[in-house]
Amino acid sequence: MLTIYPATFIKEDEGYSVFFHDLDGCYTQGDTLEEAIQMAQEVLGLFLVSLSERNIPIPSASDPTTLTCEPNEFITLITTNTERYRRNTKAIKKTLTIPQWLNEEAEAHHINFSSVLQKALKSELKIV
Repeated sequence: MLTIYPATFIKEDEGYSVFFHDLDGCYTQGDTLEEAIQMAQEVLGLFLVSLSERNIPIPSASDPTTLTCEPNEFITLITTNTERYRRNTKAIKKTLTIPQWLNEEAEAHHINFSSVLQKALKSELKIV
């Protein structure tokens, strides 16, 4: 699931520190701006999945236009795909039933059943 939160980037003597106003304890840093953005995406994903797995309510993201910052800071939106950070990604075997004609057509076209089912489930669940 694609998630977006505003983050404050603080320009340090070397690199950037990053924190999320809405997520107490969610912060990171990077030696360059690019690294800080990548680290912010990762920490955001891991933090949100951690809250979800512990059944802790996930706070709503603030409207970034309501946030303020100091002269050496800036606010930007950080996106992350939380599905990338879920722990239970182990593949499991499922048994399913489809019409024989559909099975034959799919096999004739070398369709990967697992891939199609995963894409369909993600689409149905609105998971990016």
